[in-house]
Amino acid sequence: MLTTSHGFSGFSSNDIPATKAFYADTLGLEVEEENGMLTLVLAGGGRVLVYPKDDHEPASYTCLNFPVDDIDGVVEALAGRGVRFERYEGMAQDDSGVARGGGGPPIAWFRDPAGNICSVLELS
Repeated sequence: MLTTSHGFSGFSSNDIPATKAFYADTLGLEVEEENGMLTLVLAGGGRVLVYPKDDHEPASYTCLNFPVDDIDGVVEALAGRGVRFERYEGMAQDDSGVARGGGGPPIAWFRDPAGNICSVLELS
């Protein structure tokens, strides 16, 4: 029934201008704006809707993952652009915030201006 539908995910923000600047300027994504909403254009053709919500509450889960080839280089570059990486109690993370081991790929989490959690992860 939906096999030909180009599905997309979405999440909310309480500050569309700051969110647009973060995804476009800090992360370097193509960002489209229409009717007060943003569309993040991802590599490979994926699209994510970011919509305004006055009573927004940040997602408590990772809502957007960015697979990368070189997590250390990407984390260093993002930190140089002011991105702060999350630290989680009880999780083994290196000085830059990258979690390694534990059965999954190397991963580091950060928040957008609305507090939503994103990650970069190195897939082999």
